[in-house]
Amino acid sequence: MPTDRRLPLNGITVVDMSQFLSGPYCSLRLLDLGARVIKVERPDGGDLSRRLYLSDTEIGGDSTIFHAINRGKESIAIDLKDPADLATLRALLAQADVMIQNFRPGVIERLGLGYDEVRKINPRLVYGSITGYGTEGPWVKRPGQDLLAQARSGVMWLNGDESQGPVPFGLAVADMLAGAALCQGLLAGLVGRGVTGQGTHVETSLLEALVDLQFEVLTTHLNDGRRIPRRSDVRSAHAYLSAPYGVYPTADSFIAIAMTPIGRLADLLDLPALNPYRDDSASWFKKRDEIKTIIAARLATDTVAHWRAILEPADIWCAEVLDWPQLLDSDGFKVLNMLQTVTRDDDVTIETTKSPLRIGGHRSDNRAAAPRIGEHSTTIRKDFNL
Repeated sequence: MPTDRRLPLNGITVVDMSQFLSGPYCSLRLLDLGARVIKVERPDGGDLSRRLYLSDTEIGGDSTIFHAINRGKESIAIDLKDPADLATLRALLAQADVMIQNFRPGVIERLGLGYDEVRKINPRLVYGSITGYGTEGPWVKRPGQDLLAQARSGVMWLNGDESQGPVPFGLAVADMLAGAALCQGLLAGLVGRGVTGQGTHVETSLLEALVDLQFEVLTTHLNDGRRIPRRSDVRSAHAYLSAPYGVYPTADSFIAIAMTPIGRLADLLDLPALNPYRDDSASWFKKRDEIKTIIAARLATDTVAHWRAILEPADIWCAEVLDWPQLLDSDGFKVLNMLQTVTRDDDVTIETTKSPLRIGGHRSDNRAAAPRIGEHSTTIRKDFNL
């Protein structure tokens, strides 16, 4: 596979036994940092996310989500119920630097590939595990799925307006955050191995990642008498922030306004109805629905461009709300060069994102698409004498 010797993980081999999103997101980031990622898949169907369709679009027989999160990786087909294949996998792990797994608690141990067993094979291995809710307690056997983890984490009560009830994120935020957390831990494990010569076991879960996401507001809750946060019922954007913080409709689109003194907005928007709140900063939270209602009615009378021309020169923190076509067409996005086309030798071509990281001024440029099941089995077996 193509490698970039400028990247810091060049020469590191990652064996990824995970499926769906959380583990594969972690290994994708390691790949973008230069690691060789070998994806272990069942011969009969492979990673279940190959069939996890976000829409009716498939490319090369696989879902777009599989392609997006597994670009650039290699695939070896391993039947975990076959003793010979298990022996091959153990031989591969003996030569690897990192292993990732996100089986339900207890499954990997029944396969004989838990951390204690693998450490005997390779004491230098940095071993990463992601679960839904940890390895103890009453939720251990519950499905570790993103939406269900969001539901249990409390995070849904921070989104949307007060009258809406719980509002989930429109993204698999638990999976992505758990993968990012595990990636951080694995990198630290590799640094530690460089000092001690020994590997370690890094663990996280979807729930732990979502609790960590909320550390700022949860700390407020824990230290203010544990009062339940009340979201604004008008243009809510943050349960703990006062007016005008929110997203407002204009005559042609939407505009987001962040922290701004109400008196300044009253002057800039020519809104005398805000004068009773001008110097009463306590009311900016207590009366935020009333204040936002006044602001929303005014902003709806003209275009985003009109309001930006007034607010931006006055250094008011605001931004037009862009949809994807507007984002992709913007100069601010284009200059980042975040899109790429990846290809495979069976004429599969995918347009997708690049790594969000730049190392030494350069962004990873691996143009290989996601693999077919077992596409690299022969090469991997040869490279590792399996």
